[in-house]
Amino acid sequence: MLYSLLHPFARSIPALNVFRYITFRTAMAAVTALLLALVLGPPMIRLLKRRQIGQAIREAGPKSHMSKAGTPTMGGLLILLAVIVATLLWMDLSNRFVWIALGTMVALGAVGFADDFVKFSRRRNLGLTGRGKLLPQILVALAIAWMIRQWAGHGSISTVVTFPFAKRLVLDLGIMYLPFVATVLVGASNAVNLTDGLDGLATGSVGIAAGTYAILAYITGNAVAARYLQIPFVPQSGELTVFCGAIVGASLGFLWFNCHPAEVFMGDVGSLPLGGGIAAVAVMTKNEVLLAIVGGLFVLEALSVIVQVASFKARGTRVFRMAPLHHHFELAGWAESRVIIRFWILSILFAVLGLSTLKLR
Repeated sequence: MLYSLLHPFARSIPALNVFRYITFRTAMAAVTALLLALVLGPPMIRLLKRRQIGQAIREAGPKSHMSKAGTPTMGGLLILLAVIVATLLWMDLSNRFVWIALGTMVALGAVGFADDFVKFSRRRNLGLTGRGKLLPQILVALAIAWMIRQWAGHGSISTVVTFPFAKRLVLDLGIMYLPFVATVLVGASNAVNLTDGLDGLATGSVGIAAGTYAILAYITGNAVAARYLQIPFVPQSGELTVFCGAIVGASLGFLWFNCHPAEVFMGDVGSLPLGGGIAAVAVMTKNEVLLAIVGGLFVLEALSVIVQVASFKARGTRVFRMAPLHHHFELAGWAESRVIIRFWILSILFAVLGLSTLKLR
């Protein structure tokens, strides 16, 4: 919005030329989202407490979590608000990529809100049924996949998928590209949701992944950098850097209140759209497969649940003390803060590994 309003005056006021630079607007979006989260956080927490919108703790979970019962939840609304406002302020309003990313967050946020509302209204840890939660996610993901394929940019997005460490290995999915994109969106959304089990764990990890994709989006949208690194060049996708910067700022602002011991939890209204938003950026910058590396922590958390369920159904035994993975280490005797910090370190390592693939192709 500010870009559209002020940039036309750059000829008469040279200082306004700064709005041309994506790096400047990304930094401003991050700062704006951070400040919004810090300012709006306390009144939102007070509102959630007044409405008695508190977290219900599952009895099968770690006993140390019982003390968290009643902690305000649905704080993800704060993240959504900060990201949306900051992005709209600093983005180029004509850029379709960013509108799709914002639409992804809003749509999946609505699904998460419905799930959290059911938990709150029924005063239990179980929200929507598995099918009732997964079906709208799939429908949203398919709609977003179609929009990315047909509407993003000035031309359709390529159906070719590239792979890290193998620049000659490409796969044209053709008509299977839409279900592939939908799978990436739903998978990432639920993986972040599964990671959101300890104070600040998902928030910090999302911030790291978003920061990584801010770099990737900037490079992908820059013809010179993309050609030098031999990665796909996607015109106008660089504007997604502003969106990623807003997620980083909002995550840091929310972490102020969500760090251990948490004053508020994000809930599904935060975790589902954050995972989906980052996945949408990964798809639109043609870094779909790389998301499995950059979001390696989310992959591990999701795989731990899949392995646990499959093992119990097939053999009647459990591989982990408890799934997702962070609970396994809690029950192994690690303090919650230790699990969180060590998993953040893993997130940083995965992010560095993901960025290193730019030179190892």
